[in-house]
Amino acid sequence: MEFTDFQSVIDFAIKREEDAIEGYGKMRDVAKAPGLEKLLTELQEEEKKHKDLLENINLDQIESLEVHEVADLKISDYLIEEPLTAEMSFQDLLIFAAKKEQKAVDLYTQMGQKVGNEELKKLFDFLVEQEKTHKLKLEEEYEKHVMEWD
Repeated sequence: MEFTDFQSVIDFAIKREEDAIEGYGKMRDVAKAPGLEKLLTELQEEEKKHKDLLENINLDQIESLEVHEVADLKISDYLIEEPLTAEMSFQDLLIFAAKKEQKAVDLYTQMGQKVGNEELKKLFDFLVEQEKTHKLKLEEEYEKHVMEWD
């Protein structure tokens, strides 16, 4: 997919956020553990905020976006993702969600490398940071609740 202007990037990113909102809703519906349901609701709300930000941002505002490095625990990088099912365990759901966030990181990273415009690159960098933050949150939950069981 080629992005040559600001609006095409914004439209694509908004669609991606809508997909994430829907995805976290589906995961929440599958989740049996109350703590996980709360976490998935929080992530869904963050995706809604991202969508709102994207719907209201303009090219001039991109300069003011702050992009920070986000730690990567890489826990889910080495785990196998199971398909989303009603029988999914707490552990499997965390892995599924973290893998989903990593796919978004990879997508936005690749897209950012393909644009020549510095403002669009900064927008993709910001989107990468947001997705990395979600992955980190999920991996911290995995570390706290699953790795202590092993």
